[in-house]
Amino acid sequence: MNILEIIEKKRNGKVLSKDEIEFFINGYTNNEIPDYQASSLIMAIFIKGMTKQETTDLTLAMAHSGEILDLSKLNKTIVDKHSSGGVGDKVSLILLPLVASLGVPVAKMSGRGLGFTGGTIDKLESIPGYKTTLSVDKFINNVNEIGISLIAQTMNLAPADKKLYALRDSTACIESIPLIASSIMSKKIASGAQKIVLDITVGSGAFMKDIESATKLAEEMIEIGKLANRETVCILTNMDEPLGWAVGNTLEVIEAINFLKGNMPEDLKQVVLELGAYMMKLSNLGENIEENKKKMLQNIENGKAYRKFIELVKMQEGDISYIENTDKFEKAKYGIPIISKKEGYINRIDASKIGKIACYLGAGRIKKEDKIDYTVGIILDKKVSEKVKEKEIIGYIYANDQEKSKKALEQIEKIIEIDNVKPKKLDTILKIIK
Repeated sequence: MNILEIIEKKRNGKVLSKDEIEFFINGYTNNEIPDYQASSLIMAIFIKGMTKQETTDLTLAMAHSGEILDLSKLNKTIVDKHSSGGVGDKVSLILLPLVASLGVPVAKMSGRGLGFTGGTIDKLESIPGYKTTLSVDKFINNVNEIGISLIAQTMNLAPADKKLYALRDSTACIESIPLIASSIMSKKIASGAQKIVLDITVGSGAFMKDIESATKLAEEMIEIGKLANRETVCILTNMDEPLGWAVGNTLEVIEAINFLKGNMPEDLKQVVLELGAYMMKLSNLGENIEENKKKMLQNIENGKAYRKFIELVKMQEGDISYIENTDKFEKAKYGIPIISKKEGYINRIDASKIGKIACYLGAGRIKKEDKIDYTVGIILDKKVSEKVKEKEIIGYIYANDQEKSKKALEQIEKIIEIDNVKPKKLDTILKIIK
């Protein structure tokens, strides 16, 4: 078996065998196959596609290219949640303590943000003292003790995916559904998930721009789940406007804390409840989705979800006084009001453009080595279809650089489109595929 024959076979549109796919993944991971040959095969896959079986074989080969997190010591069904990312996506900060308070064991390794989609780990690290790096034993022990642990990826999980993702990024081969699906699912399988709930964001602030391509991606991942014996549910959610009100690390942590205390933006509430209800169902804690949502709301009302978040922060050495009094969080130097120029209805708030401005202010990173400013970001008090008055304050820009804050304000005033005609309110939950 050699790589040239495998490239030629896929170039001609033929189906690769499991052995051929494993030969490629093992060879590329171990630096026996050079980038130029790997990129040729990736381009052939991009153009010719893959069958469901090929995509599953690729996923499993990538998952087994490094370590597999063994969560068998927990003696529990582990349901993992993954989002394809977006602007203002603080769902994990809220959802995971909430479902943990209801008995869903949460053992989650999360990533850092790159570009305008913020990472859960960056947000957690904005809490003073919070340790995102733990040994695997400590990680599992925390889940056994309090039912939850959220850490950065500390193991060598799916190294083939890291190499292939960088290659796809540099060869214009990102938008391939088999390659996206295998990338996401290989990491979930390597991180020990037995069942998976996926939040596939759709819209301007998401990777998938339309519901048709998002549906294809979801169906592909569900098929991989079936063939890999991992029950998978995909929930398609709207990312045409930012989720919730806050965009930025500390700002989103504060919004998450306020949510767990009962102050819930409607769009964020719908996403949290839908994902959580399916996590409970896959954990065998309730078949009825609407009843599961009621139980989740009860644990917000009675304070159990908020107390679980405090437990999580304390267990990972974070300073819980910041959670109990969010005024303690460090603030940005400048808080610039966003003022409506005219009366009317919010017609559009382009999520990707808002995310890019937040990144420009310092809330995100363009390169992996960039340092994040936890304090900066944007808060928008209005959603699409809501009425605004002339000269009404509709949000704030938080910045540590006066010149950047002025430029950001100029751009945001163009991004928030106001019209005399009231548009249709955006649906938050677009589709559920299982």
